[in-house]
Amino acid sequence: MRTSEETLAALRDKQHYDITDLLQIMQVLRSENGCPWDKEQSHQSIRQDLLEECYEACEAIDMDSVPMMREELGDVLLQVVFHCQIEREQGHFTFEDICDELCSKLVVRHPHVFGEVKADTSDEVLKNWDSIKKETKHQETASDTLNAVCKALPALMYAQKLGKRASRAGMDWQNAEEAFRYIRLETDELEQAMQKKDAEAIEEEFGDLLFSCVNTARHLHIDAETALTRASQKFLTRFTETERLVRADGKEMTDLPLETLDIYWEQAKKATQSAEKKAD
Repeated sequence: MRTSEETLAALRDKQHYDITDLLQIMQVLRSENGCPWDKEQSHQSIRQDLLEECYEACEAIDMDSVPMMREELGDVLLQVVFHCQIEREQGHFTFEDICDELCSKLVVRHPHVFGEVKADTSDEVLKNWDSIKKETKHQETASDTLNAVCKALPALMYAQKLGKRASRAGMDWQNAEEAFRYIRLETDELEQAMQKKDAEAIEEEFGDLLFSCVNTARHLHIDAETALTRASQKFLTRFTETERLVRADGKEMTDLPLETLDIYWEQAKKATQSAEKKAD
């Protein structure tokens, strides 16, 4: 593809762009006289970029930042267009093909809007959605639905989805108390493996423990991924405050024994808890 100077000038000088311009810009960047870096990329080389942009969009949502959300959603769209352009060059599909397939799927999966099916509640909508999804994806067994869960998901999210779909087939604990009991059992089995110093068994039992924690979270109506993220953020806040307190006393964390750091940690914990209560 050779891009004329007029085309480049028109794209450069536009006052307002739309999706058509975005598709053309990506085509230009991947063209013979385009950007050296963009031309070298493949699905595999920019896979991580797609993942990171999605996470950054989620962070914008969590921060309830409209300007950040607008920017980060645009970055996600860029990744979609990038992957589409790679496939367009191979003659496999285009952005228009994706839009066509997506629109068709939305119409088919919303028969209560576009058809005659009745669904007055969100639960009824989700039930219809799952039924239609099984039919269109030819999922005939419960195992088919579990195998269809995306394996590239973060491990906690993947485990929670597996547990949810297994529950629909009747394979589940009755309540959170029963699920929680398995945390204790798996903790005991992990401890036994540690005592035997069996590395393979330790990894297996640790995984079982995490899986039990995820299932307990599901029964408590908690998203495990979100809960761990918040716990990690809390740790970061308290760690930062601990370091601030240590440095305020003219010391460095690496020079102090753990027992002393624990004292500072408790001080930081009280300080951050107080700040959290004031924020509430």
